[in-house]
Formats: sequence, structure tokens, C-alpha cells
Amino acid sequence: MAWLVMRRWERYAELCHLVQIFGEKMLPRNTFALGGAASGKSQWAEAQANSSGLRKTYLATGRIWDREVQERVNIHRARRDAGWQTVECPLNLEEPLSRLTTGEIVLIDCATMWLSNHLMDGNDLGQAQSELLLALRECAAPWIIVSNEVGQGIVPDNAMARQFREAQGRLNIALAGEADTVVQVIAGLPQVLKGQLP
Repeated sequence: MAWLVMRRWERYAELCHLVQIFGEKMLPRNTFALGGAASGKSQWAEAQANSSGLRKTYLATGRIWDREVQERVNIHRARRDAGWQTVECPLNLEEPLSRLTTGEIVLIDCATMWLSNHLMDGNDLGQAQSELLLALRECAAPWIIVSNEVGQGIVPDNAMARQFREAQGRLNIALAGEADTVVQVIAGLPQVLKGQLP
């Protein structure tokens, strides 16, 4: 009898695009965390994953090209405990996303670094975006993806920077469309733009 009740609840939660965590809080099925540089968005996203009670996978998209980036990566790594499995994937997010199961939660940090890697490698950004969105739709695990809001400053003075700004804006719009919950983090505080938080 208890098994039947649990199966019905799981189906209900799936229909509501929520993940039921026993003894923990209910989290949105998919979450998009947006914010400026050093806004606290990564820390907020990590806290959401930590509170889920699920096995945690961290998809790291950054490339380390100088000491400053290495220091930032070290700060991120130090915040994550041994319960995280980290996968380095600066370009190909589709493969690790396809291997995840319903008993896991994945944090992708971040979409901005992933996009810049594709731009610097001369890849087709539209195709890369389409492949990522398909992988997110087909991912069995709930996901949280972090991204930067880059469109609120001055117009960049060079063509590549303008191309990146436009591509990042399009990617953010698409990710917000895929997510059940969208949060903008300002000064470490989450502002809900879509859906609701537990």
C-alpha cells in the first residue's frame, strides 16, 4: 500500500515538474540562475543542490588560461564538499547530461564560460545552443544552470564582444524558456522571475 501511495506521489510530482526529496524540501524540476559577475549566483545554486538530498554532479565549463582564473576556480572548488562529482566539460555538455539519472541533480556552472569557449573555438553558436537545449530537455535528472547577465552595461567597442553579448542574450532567453524556475541573484539575494522557490 505504501509503495502504491509513493508511486502516485512521484507521478504527481513529475507532472508538476517538481522533485520530491524525502525529508528535504521540494525543488523545482529545472532552475535557471542568472546574475552579474560576483553576484552570488553560483553560491546560491550550490546551496539549492546541496539541499536537494540527491547525488550531486557539477559540470564545470571553465577553461583555466591564467592565474586569476585558477584562483577563481579554486574558490569554487573549496566550497564543494566530497559529495560532489565534478566533470570538466568546457564544450560538450550533451554527453554528461545524457548519463544522469533521476536520483541525481546536476549543476552547470556556467553557461557563459561554455558559450565563450565555443565562440573562441570558432564553433557555430546557434548549433551549439540547439544541441544544449535538446540535451537539457532529455536529461533525466533535475538541473540547475548558472549564467551571467551581460546586456546591462555599455555597448562593447569591438565586434567579437558585441557578437558574444548578443549570443549570450539569446542563450539566456532560451534557457529561461526551458526552466521551470528562473532566479536573478543580486547581492546574494534571489529574485524570482518565473515559477516559485520552495
